[in-house]
Amino acid sequence: MRQTSVSQFVPRQIVSLEHQNNYLYCEVIQVVAERKLCWVRPLVLALASVESDFTEIRELVDLRMTSDLFWPVELFRPAIDTEVIPLLMQLEAGNFTSHDEKKARQQLHHFIDRFWQARSV
Repeated sequence: MRQTSVSQFVPRQIVSLEHQNNYLYCEVIQVVAERKLCWVRPLVLALASVESDFTEIRELVDLRMTSDLFWPVELFRPAIDTEVIPLLMQLEAGNFTSHDEKKARQQLHHFIDRFWQARSV
């Protein structure tokens, strides 16, 4: 596992967390250095499928209306502008309803559950 420095992240920076070809992108709100935690605001969950050496995003889930998270800072990596800007542009072009907000919360919780289950094995 890569080591992420607590001081590496700054507020408003976009960070990413990957699990099973799914990518959670969040905005850093604050880094709590004493506890090595990162307060993040989820933005988008990119659900991908892998076809040989090519990864294709099959679904984007708008997470901007979901709850903030406090997670260990070492789990995140800085997001690269070229990977996240197209996703955010797609979100801005979308029309999301309250039904989508419920689905977004469910998918975020499902991602979190799968992530922590995999780490506990």
